[in-house]
Amino acid sequence: MPNILPVLCFAAGFALAWLLLRGRSRELAEKMALWNDAQQKLSDAFRALSADALARNNQAFLDLAKSALGQTQEAARGELEKRQQAIVELVAPVRNSLDRVDLQIQELEKARAGAYAALNEQVRSLVGTQEQLRAETGRLVTALRAPSVRGHWGEIQLRRVVEMAGMLEHCDFFSQTTVQSEDGRFRPDLLVRLPAGKIIVVDAKTPLDAYLRAMEAGDETARTARLADHARQVRAHMTALARKSYWEQFDHAPEFTVMFLPGESFFSAALEQDPCLIEFGADQNIILATPTTLIALLRAVAYGWRQEKLAENAAEISALGKELYKRLSDMGDHWNKMGKSLERAVEAYNSAIGSLEGRVMVSARKFAELKTAPLGVEIAALEPVENAVRTIDAG
Repeated sequence: MPNILPVLCFAAGFALAWLLLRGRSRELAEKMALWNDAQQKLSDAFRALSADALARNNQAFLDLAKSALGQTQEAARGELEKRQQAIVELVAPVRNSLDRVDLQIQELEKARAGAYAALNEQVRSLVGTQEQLRAETGRLVTALRAPSVRGHWGEIQLRRVVEMAGMLEHCDFFSQTTVQSEDGRFRPDLLVRLPAGKIIVVDAKTPLDAYLRAMEAGDETARTARLADHARQVRAHMTALARKSYWEQFDHAPEFTVMFLPGESFFSAALEQDPCLIEFGADQNIILATPTTLIALLRAVAYGWRQEKLAENAAEISALGKELYKRLSDMGDHWNKMGKSLERAVEAYNSAIGSLEGRVMVSARKFAELKTAPLGVEIAALEPVENAVRTIDAG
């Protein structure tokens, strides 16, 4: 019995606790149901409120966006009009420049048309001039076929070469000098004076007949044949010139004669057909010369004359130097004599100053001590000359 009572008490307490716990659980379940129901209602209410707020916000945003977009469009429209006006103002000078350029292009086109017409006229005139030139050239070729005309032309070319070389006729060369010998009269075209009385004989030859025919030849064979004739003519002129022996007719002339051809092409054409012409001329004491080589030869002669003149000037300068040295020596002697005279004059001046200062001025200054001299007037002290006369150094 005593052991059952605690058990019953424990069972009764446990039952009471279980009843309390069960009631609490039921109450808690009811509260949870109320909470869930309240949460669902709140969620539905929040969802409804959110949807309504979102709809209102969207509408307000749309209204605001429409208003802002309208203002932006209006501002953009005004800005666009301003920019269009600015672009128009900016493009206006370019458009004006383009209009002026278009006008200038039209004027240039008119000028070009006029220039083209003038050019056509010039071309027609040039064609006419060319025809005249062709006719004149033909007449010139015809004239050059005459021996007298060819010879005169060769002499003119020779004179031009001499002038270009600086060998003027009145001082450095002679032309058209005639020499009488046992074989007849010889007339070289040019005598070039050298220093020390030497001379060089120059004779101009113009073998153009075969050369001109070669230039007019229709085919290469005929041209080669005419050029061969031209080379034979040049060789024949060299032989004939060698027979004249000008170096025997003129004193102080070297044993050769210069044969002048008035054109480089004449010499090159002949040398092409006869490569031994130079050696042949050297054997005959004949030196072939074209304008280029003759200018070089005459320039060398002119240089020799300048050196001769320099030598003469040097001798004259030497004589003048000696005379100047003698005169300077005499003048130095005169200056030394003048210096000695000045020394004696200074000595005499110093002696006179000493005598005047020691014998006269001492007594004269006593007037000032006696208060009888004019006020403010003093007798200055006389100073001797101390500077010596400089002599000329002979060294």
